[in-house]
Amino acid sequence: MLYLAVLLDLYSRKIVGWAMGARMTQDLTASALEMAVEHRRPGAGLLHHSDQGSQYAATQYRERLSQLGFVASMSRK
Repeated sequence: MLYLAVLLDLYSRKIVGWAMGARMTQDLTASALEMAVEHRRPGAGLLHHSDQGSQYAATQYRERLSQLGFVASMSRK
């Protein structure tokens, strides 16, 4: 099985970061995030919305969002 993690800019509806792997892990989602940051170089205050997946709720992922100055938002159940 192959998993795809995608970061989508909701304003432009363009894919700004992605990563593929054999398992859906925090590292996979972090790779997609880093690609998006490298290509777009967004400023602090960016709203990062995700589902409640464990990859996005992981401490390391949330700390990286905080380091970048992003505001984390998660969907309700």
